[in-house]
This record gives sequence, structure tokens and C-alpha cells, in this order.
Amino acid sequence: MAKYLANGTASKTEAALSSDGLSRLFFGLASMFWPETILLAKYLKDGGMSESGDISVVDAKRYRGASDEPAMPQDTVIDVSVEILQNIAKLETDWKELEARATHSFYLSWLWIGTWLRHLPAGAQPHVLVARTSSKIVGLAIICRRRAWSFGPHARARWLLNETGDVHFDRLFIEYNNILAERSLADATRVACLEALAHHLRYSDELVLSGIDPDFELAACRTAGRAGFLTEVKAEDTARWIDFAKVRQKGGNYRATLGRNTRQAVSRAMRLYAERGPIEFRTLEATSEALAAFDLLAELHQARWRHKGSFANPSFRRFHEDLIARGVPTGTVRISRTLAGDQTIGVLYNFVHDGRVLNYQSGFLFERDGRLKPGLVSHVLAIEDSFGRGERGYDFLAGAAGHKSHLANAEHPLTWIAIGRDSPERRIEAKLRGAKRVLGTIATRMRQAAA
Repeated sequence: MAKYLANGTASKTEAALSSDGLSRLFFGLASMFWPETILLAKYLKDGGMSESGDISVVDAKRYRGASDEPAMPQDTVIDVSVEILQNIAKLETDWKELEARATHSFYLSWLWIGTWLRHLPAGAQPHVLVARTSSKIVGLAIICRRRAWSFGPHARARWLLNETGDVHFDRLFIEYNNILAERSLADATRVACLEALAHHLRYSDELVLSGIDPDFELAACRTAGRAGFLTEVKAEDTARWIDFAKVRQKGGNYRATLGRNTRQAVSRAMRLYAERGPIEFRTLEATSEALAAFDLLAELHQARWRHKGSFANPSFRRFHEDLIARGVPTGTVRISRTLAGDQTIGVLYNFVHDGRVLNYQSGFLFERDGRLKPGLVSHVLAIEDSFGRGERGYDFLAGAAGHKSHLANAEHPLTWIAIGRDSPERRIEAKLRGAKRVLGTIATRMRQAAA
């Protein structure tokens, strides 16, 4: 079920439900499926939300840091506006200039954002969130507006941070999402931007923040509380990674830090692969070779996952071919092959940012012999290669693949949330989404049982 974090005043859930016969009927039916579930929403006051018409541009607003956020100079005022994106070349200049003054993730680099903007699907409505102080840009993000289905009488728009709202295109899957902000004013700038966005949400609108870290989530929840909104947690996941500082503290031998069973599995697989010829881990520095390896990765990936694979979506492939062509020459994109003799058994598609490798996608040659572990071997060799380069860590990103927990020694929690006004129809929609997930799980189990 969708989970709600309550902010603000005492609960009025019972009163709200009793005032809406349809809600009572739906929740009565829903209780047949979830008798243990109690809605964790609190019915809040309006909190000064705008009821104006459609918004294409948000007027500049002036904000100071809230009392419960990190302090900033008392004379610093941050003006925030949301403007229709009209000139990508101008945005590129502004973004790169701010990027040099910011601490940020790979997903806020112009390489990712610029490539993403060039491949937006038809119907996307990108806006630029701009924060300024004394006419100097201190914060930037892309906000896309997308009309959404609404159960109630009010039209709904979803405002998404660095996403489009197109479910197929957004399978690019942003993580470590945030607002690009000048290092010296980062916390205050993000709070000001969140305040501005929350202030202009209409009756049924939502602000969607996907793949965010705990600090940004906390700032968003506090902003929602001050505005009298709810924060709905749509998903939670963990990005597991290898902190190389911990490896160095234990003597610098990564394999020696692994559990006994994992070490044995790696050693056994490498002995079997070595029977075919030398095992080689090869980083492809030429763009043409990297793109050829990416083609093989796509083939291996789809052979494994078929219609569920990422490459079933043509826009996914076009986006990444562009990203690879732009990122390989700078070393920001790193594609590697693992070979046993002259046979490629694995291809890894990684990003490199701030001394850290991010494992984005992979393709492996799986065989009937379960002792052969192409993924395990490929990742161990990539981790050791990164460690030997003096980098800081190797991040598997979000997802629950088994090898991640066996190889990682640290983790980062990530959350997908939506901020908006509490209402009976919103709670009904949350229940409908929960019902859809339950039915999907049942259908999956039935297919598995029939197989």
C-alpha cells in the first residue's frame, strides 16, 4: 500500500471519510483486501495553497532559510522562478558554470541532463527552476509538468523534478536526484526552491521527487509540513556500494574482504573460465569500440530479460548511444568487456563521477553450468580495476540483485515521494494504486505457478 508521512495538525481522517459516501464504500471494499491497514494520512488545513488557473511560469519569490534548516547569511535573499525552457544553449552555459561551483551527483551533470533534454519525448513540458541571489544563479533544475488522471472533480498536474512523467521514458531511472545548487548556499537554496514549488501547487497538483537521498527527503518533508501538505512515500530502495576506504583499512585486498562463500564462488568461476584462455578485463577507450560493446550488452541483456528488458524501449537505446558518444572521450562513461579467451562473457556500462564508479547497466553470457558466474567475475574485476585507479568507490545503484549484497560493504537509502494536498480522492487513488500492485503480484505468482 502507499505509505503516508503525516505532517501538521491532529488527524481528521474519520471526519473526512464520513463526509464522502464513495470513500466509505471504497475503503469498505479495500478493507476486505487489507484488514490490517489503517490509512496513515492526516487531514490538514489548506495552508495557503494557490487556487489559481494553469501555471506556465511561477513568479519570482523571495525566501530566507527556515529556522530548522542550516543557517545562511541574514542578508542573503534567494529569488526563485520557474520558466519555460526556450534556449538549451543558454541553459547549457548556465548549468556548466554552476556545476563547477556545486557538489552534485552524476545525474545532475550536464552530460546526463543535456542528453536527457535532447531526447525528451513528444508532449514533455520542460521548465527551468532557477534560484538567484543578487542576480547570480545559485540553483538550477528541470521541472516537467504533466497532466495526470484524477479520481475527483479537480484537474491534476504532476510537477516532476528532472523527470518527464512519461512512464516509458522515465525508465532511464534517475537516482541521487536533487537540485543543482552552489556549494556555499546549497541547503538554503534547495529549501527556497522547494518552498517556491510547494507554494504554487494547485488544489490537486503533486510535486514528484524521485530517487532522492535522506537529506533532501527531510528538507522536502519539512517544506510539505510548513505548507500543510502530505508527503506520500511511493517507493523506497537501497543503493549498495563498495567504500574503498573500508577496503584500504583492511589491507587493500578487496577479495579478502568478501564472505567465504562469495570468495569461493569467484575463484571457482575464474578457474573454469581460465580453461578457455586468459581472463581479461578490458576498458574500451575508443568511442566506436564502446558503442560496439554496448550493442553486445543490449543483445545479452534482452536475451536474459526478453520483453521486460530495458532495451525493449527504442528511446532508451537512442539516449544511451548519444550519452556514450559524448561521455567516453572524457572518461565519464566507462564501458568494459570481460573476456575468457576470445569470448566476451560480460559487458559493464558504468559512469564515473567524483572518483566514484556507478554501475548503470550490464549484459552477461549466462550458461547452463551454474558454477560459471559472469556477473560476479565481471564486477569483481571492475571493482579491482577502479580500486587500482585510486578511485573512492563502486556503486551498484538501486535494485535488489543478489550479487550487490554479497559484494557491497556500504549502502545509501533512496526514496521516491510525492507532495500534495490531502483529500478524499487522493486517498482513494492511493488505495487504487495499492490494489493494482496487489493484483499485479497475484498475476505474477499465477504465471509462475503455471510455468
